[in-house]
Formats: sequence, structure tokens, C-alpha cells
Amino acid sequence: MSQTNPNCPKCQSEHSYQDGGLWICPECFYEWTQAAEPEDSKAATEAMGFVDANGVPLETGDTVTVIKDLKMGKDTIKSGTKVKNIRLLDDPVDGHDISCKVPGFGSVYLKCSVVKKAK
Repeated sequence: MSQTNPNCPKCQSEHSYQDGGLWICPECFYEWTQAAEPEDSKAATEAMGFVDANGVPLETGDTVTVIKDLKMGKDTIKSGTKVKNIRLLDDPVDGHDISCKVPGFGSVYLKCSVVKKAK
């Protein structure tokens, strides 16, 4: 009788293994406990991987700050630009997982890795 290992909650890999009380994914190195089922939206967001450049979980509606200059055609979104009311995308568009409106640029897609959660 074989035990079925749970899929990784972060990357859905089926190659997880148990080490003591933790489950470990060898593909994305995520660690979790079996009892750690996402119960609220913040835990679900973190499990899906929506974290800023500092590892802080992001949620739809958050305000973020761009952490580096981003080329947008002939213009540049400057580092430090605040973006309010972001929307996290379930299906990323060309690797971009945030949809938002940047002042002076209109609707754009950003990556979580180029923003930090604003205070």
C-alpha cells in the first residue's frame, strides 16, 4: 500500500517528499506542513507565489512602488513610482503577473520582482 504525496502548493510539482514534519518540493524548494492549507486570501496569495522583490506577499488592491527604472517604449517608468490598486493576474501575460494603471502611462503589466509593497 503506497502513500500518495501531495502536490507542491506553490508550483504543483508531484515530486514532493516528507522530511520529519515538513513536506519539501525539490523543484522550487518550497516547504510546508500538511496542515498548512490556505484558509484565507493572504495565505492563498502567498501559496500562489505573489510576493514582491523583498518576499512580502502581495494582494489585489495593494499599493506598490517600482524599485527600478523600466523602459516603456521611448519613455521610462522611474524607480520610486507609486502604483495604487494593483490587480494580481491568475494567468500571467508574458511573465507579467500584475495589471495596474501607472500615472502618466495608463494600463500596464508589471512583474512582482520589480515592485515592493508600499507602506
